[in-house]
Amino acid sequence: MIRRWLPYPILSALLLVIWLLLNQSVAPAAILLGTLLGIALAKVFGRLRPPKARVRNPHLLGLLFARVMLDIFRSNLAVARIVLRRERGMHSGFVAIPLALTDSHGLAVLACIITSTPGTIWVNYDSTANVLLIHVLDLVDEQGWIDTIKQRYERPLLEVFQ
Repeated sequence: MIRRWLPYPILSALLLVIWLLLNQSVAPAAILLGTLLGIALAKVFGRLRPPKARVRNPHLLGLLFARVMLDIFRSNLAVARIVLRRERGMHSGFVAIPLALTDSHGLAVLACIITSTPGTIWVNYDSTANVLLIHVLDLVDEQGWIDTIKQRYERPLLEVFQ
């Protein structure tokens, strides 16, 4: 009976917490509305019938998370330095990265990593050629970016999701 009303309890609770944080309130009305939204959106999510992710190495996922947080911090400093100095010699560009990763959950995590890191953005993914196209704000060494994405992010994601 409870599974029928609350198919994804963790998702519902997470949506409630996000709702309360966005509203900056723990008033009864905010809690009630957040609870109703959490239950309704989790039920809608359940109707989509998403495939379950098979995480083979959760410990490695935690290490990857720590690495990404450090990289985001360092990228914030680098982008701030570029913006504050208004460097004229800066050259932005696109980098095509051949991937071995094909798992949809792994690709989604990689998209989140690249897009949340300042100075880079996920532009396109060609699933037939398995090539990722990213844009880099300060492109100095194209091969360096390919090696970084493949070694720092793709390799751990391959171990976690494939």
